[in-house]
Formats: sequence, structure tokens, C-alpha cells
Amino acid sequence: MAEDRPWTGEDQDHNDRCHTRWRASLTRSTAQAGYRDEWYDAQCGECRFWIALRGQLGQDYGACSNPGSSFDGRVRFEHDGCASFAGRADSSFE
Repeated sequence: MAEDRPWTGEDQDHNDRCHTRWRASLTRSTAQAGYRDEWYDAQCGECRFWIALRGQLGQDYGACSNPGSSFDGRVRFEHDGCASFAGRADSSFE
């Protein structure tokens, strides 16, 4: 990534490093022991407070804007979740 150019969000090496770092903070991985079936339908990407990022990272990551969540203001993986999940009225997935 050239330091003198504006950030576009399309630097694959940077995005891969972000993905690796951010995945380390998951609270609910489908691979973990004790993952509950009901969590599958209560993932961040389906929450009405999840705002997708732009660029390549926006395909998997967004910011939590739920004032009742401990993750408010933090970047979250779309398949993660929390106890403050609030589903979209239209059941859409961003």
C-alpha cells in the first residue's frame, strides 16, 4: 500500500491481515464447542444495528451501532453475534 495515495479499501494484503486480526476477537464461532443452533439466525450481519463497511472488507465486516451492545462502535464479523441482537423487521441480510 502506497502511503501517498488515498485509502481505497482494496489492498488485498492489508485486508487479509485485518481479517486475521479481527477474527481473533470473535465471540461466537460456528466451529467452537458449545455453539448453539439459535445463534445461527442471530448473527451480526442480520442485526438492524450492523452497518457494513465499504470496499472488500465490507463483504464480511461492519460496525456495530447498537447502544445496548458491548460491541457498540466496534468492527464485527458478519457471522459473529452478541446478546443484544435486534433482528431486522424485514428479515433482510446486508
